[in-house]
Amino acid sequence: MKEALERIAAALERMHPCERPNPNLNSATAFVWHADSDLLEPVEKVNRISLSLLIGIDRSRDTLLENTRRFANGYAANNALLWGARGMGKSSLVKAVHAEVSSKYQNLKLIEFHREDLASISRLLTLLRDQQYRFLLLCDDLSFSHDDQNYKSLKVVLDGGIEGRPDNVVFYATSNRRHLIPRDMIENERSSAINPSEAVEEKVSLSDRFGLWLGFHPCSQDEYVEMIIGYCNAYGIGVDIKKLKSDAIEWQTTRGARSGRVAWQFFLDLAGRNGVSI
Repeated sequence: MKEALERIAAALERMHPCERPNPNLNSATAFVWHADSDLLEPVEKVNRISLSLLIGIDRSRDTLLENTRRFANGYAANNALLWGARGMGKSSLVKAVHAEVSSKYQNLKLIEFHREDLASISRLLTLLRDQQYRFLLLCDDLSFSHDDQNYKSLKVVLDGGIEGRPDNVVFYATSNRRHLIPRDMIENERSSAINPSEAVEEKVSLSDRFGLWLGFHPCSQDEYVEMIIGYCNAYGIGVDIKKLKSDAIEWQTTRGARSGRVAWQFFLDLAGRNGVSI
């Protein structure tokens, strides 16, 4: 009988684990949210590049930098949606802006979470609400498929529900789509809903909840080459500009695309050929 009771007690303990202690936010400037364990994991070294190396996105850079500085200062700031062409530095800009601002304001923390964890975001906001720090929540590559109901959880992040979004939290998201959902999903809602305009409005209005819309568009050939030259200068790789331009154009032709990501991939190949570690 005693053994049976002990097994039942152990099972109940596993079903209701001990409350986790508050995270040690002094341990890092950036964290990753793990929804399955309600854990903020510190990131010792963030994968990012210098703000000065982001070419061709000057307006978006200046706007996001100013918004983030205001937020770090304790002033009002907007949620931001960075949308547009693939590989043009949307997530790189958020991480670079955080590095720039947090170097002057040590109270600013970056927390990355995955789209699949949106349903847990209210728990994260509760955890952050009474902290002394200010938090940038980053969701990279945010979008929703036809049967995805997580878009409803996004409203909690942006509006905060009945409690309101914590004053020390702002949300930055990147997406290839300005309205976060595919066009055919919108058309399907129009054709099948009892009230098509209301069904479409519920989903499209997600984007309207972002105070800042920052568009990223394909770069020109000159900007593409300028990116690569900037990388070469930053890492001390001496090159012949004429040959560099020729090789870079050939590289982007074989890829069938021209973007900041393609420029970085060409540079990695160039650095490897020159025996340089990045």
